[in-house]
Amino acid sequence: MADELFENPRLSAIYDPFDPDRSDLDAYEAIVKEFGARSVLDIGCGTGTFACRLAARGIKVIGVDPAAASLHVARTKPWSEHVEWILGDALLIPPLAVDLATMTGNVAQVFLTDEEWKKTLRAVRAALRPGGRFVFEARDPKAQAWLGWNRENTYRRVVTPGCGNVEGWVEIIDVQGSLVSFRWTYIFESDGAVITSDSTLRFRSREEIANSLQDAGLSVDEIRGAPDRPGLEFVFIAHHPIA
Repeated sequence: MADELFENPRLSAIYDPFDPDRSDLDAYEAIVKEFGARSVLDIGCGTGTFACRLAARGIKVIGVDPAAASLHVARTKPWSEHVEWILGDALLIPPLAVDLATMTGNVAQVFLTDEEWKKTLRAVRAALRPGGRFVFEARDPKAQAWLGWNRENTYRRVVTPGCGNVEGWVEIIDVQGSLVSFRWTYIFESDGAVITSDSTLRFRSREEIANSLQDAGLSVDEIRGAPDRPGLEFVFIAHHPIA
């Protein structure tokens, strides 16, 4: 089940206006070029920004996401007709042999249990061709990014197409070990509607992630820093070993 932020049509419609700077995707696009990938599986593709960017470069893209409302937005974007969209999670991916699989943003952290994460990694491995690569990011728990997730730091008032002025902010609900829960609140000034969306992310350590990749049969090639959040995130590059 996707969070309200991605599944509610009113919230999915304002997702991009509230996050217009997607320069974080530049690094992923560069990695696709670096490894010469011609087919990419974008897991947790959301509103499809990255998938459509790759499709515009002539790359075969499969975008998978469990939120129908987000995929509805994705299908309205330029180049969306060149993307294969799949409603579901990684476990529902059909047999593939892609050059590269990605999880951008916080996607890798939505898998809260070890079992969920293990099954997802195995599904990724099965979707890669031998030698194919898996690239994703995860926030470094030592940086404690959630300490800045409050109304004072995150409040924005955005003019959104078709929705008018919308206020939004995020606040922490709870922190239990590696699990961080938070709530987005949006106020639509046009009709006064207040819509909230609760989410939880798991902050795994660098070592924990590396070990889980190896356990799933994926070899870790490199762990880079995220250019858009230096010192705050890891970017993992792993591959499906060639037998």
